[in-house]
Amino acid sequence: MSEALIRYKGVEIHQQELCVLNEVNLELHKGEFVYLIGKVGSGKTSLLKTFYGELDVISGEAEVLGYDMLHLKRKHVPQLRRKLGIVFQDFQLLTDRSAYDNLEFVLRATGWKNKSEIKDRIDEVLQLVGMSNKGYKFPNELSGGEQQRIVIARAVLNSPDIILADEPTGNLDVETGFAITELLHNISQAGSLVIITTHNMQLLWEYPGRVYRCVDHLITDVTSDFAPKE
Repeated sequence: MSEALIRYKGVEIHQQELCVLNEVNLELHKGEFVYLIGKVGSGKTSLLKTFYGELDVISGEAEVLGYDMLHLKRKHVPQLRRKLGIVFQDFQLLTDRSAYDNLEFVLRATGWKNKSEIKDRIDEVLQLVGMSNKGYKFPNELSGGEQQRIVIARAVLNSPDIILADEPTGNLDVETGFAITELLHNISQAGSLVIITTHNMQLLWEYPGRVYRCVDHLITDVTSDFAPKE
C-alpha cells in the first residue's frame, strides 16, 4: 500500500458548537478513489472542510499531507491548500474572464511566472479534461458539465496529491455526472487521492472505490456493501 496522505485517529469535528462527527478513524492513500455518502447534515462536507483547514479538528490525531491539523497555525493553511485541489458543486469560477484566464490566474497566484510554462501547463490540463478547444470561452458560455471540467482542470493545475470534490455532480444531469466522475476516477488512477461526497449511489457501482457512510455522528467503512455480487 502506498503512503497515507490523510490519517485521522479518534477525531471529533464540530460545526457551530455541535458535534457532527466523533471517533473518526481514517487512513487514506495515494491513488485511492474514496466516496463519502450520507444524508444532508450527516457531516460529509464538514469532514471535507477539516482536510483543508476550513473547519477545526476538536480532538484526536489528525494529519493531512504531514500537517498536524489539530495544531495547524492559520498562517500555514495557505501552504496546505496549495497542495490540495478542491472541486466545488457551484463551480466558483471568475465570471469576468475566460476559462483560460481563470486557470492562468490560479497559476500566477501560486507563484508561476514563466509565460510559456504557464501556457504549456494550461494546455495540458485543458486537454486532460477534454476542453482543449474551449479555453477562450467565458463561464456563462459553457454548459454546467463544461464548467465543472474547467473546475477540475483548475484543481489539478499544481499536480496536487489530494483532490476533494464536494458533490461535483450535484448540479449536473445524469450522463454528465457520470462523465465527470469518470474523469475524477482517471485522475485517481494517475496517482492522486480523490475524495468525493455524493448522493448518487449509481456512481458507486459504475466507478468503484472505498466508501464511507456518515450516520449518527459516526463514519463507517461500507465498501463491502458496494462490492460486485458474485
